Amino acid sequence: MNVKTPNVGIVIVSHSPLIARGTADMVRQMVGDSVPLAWSGGNSHGELGTDAGGILKAIEEAWSDAGVAVFVDLGGAETNSEMAIEMLGSPRSKRVSICNAPIVEGAVIAAAEASGGASLTKVVATAEELSP
Repeated sequence: MNVKTPNVGIVIVSHSPLIARGTADMVRQMVGDSVPLAWSGGNSHGELGTDAGGILKAIEEAWSDAGVAVFVDLGGAETNSEMAIEMLGSPRSKRVSICNAPIVEGAVIAAAEASGGASLTKVVATAEELSP
């Protein structure tokens, strides 16, 4: 019996719920259901900002034993994503990477790479090639 290994998961984190959801919608249209996908946007009050608890929930929703690539829009999103990864705890936290890549283009290209079964390292590297 041929058991398919899971694909890398993708998480989108934005200060804006609309940007996070819209980016996730674009990714889903590109790769369908072949990649675990979740997003977190806004703070815990639904305003502009980010929330480590919400990001943690998104990482758990998109969890894959192959790993999870996280895309962030601004510095606060990165800081809260780092906190969420710490909250995830070992050993799972070692399978989550924050990508230094544009949020929309990076997430779309990473999801395409992940849908082909690429490793977390390859998914991250492909997305980060887009950075100036």
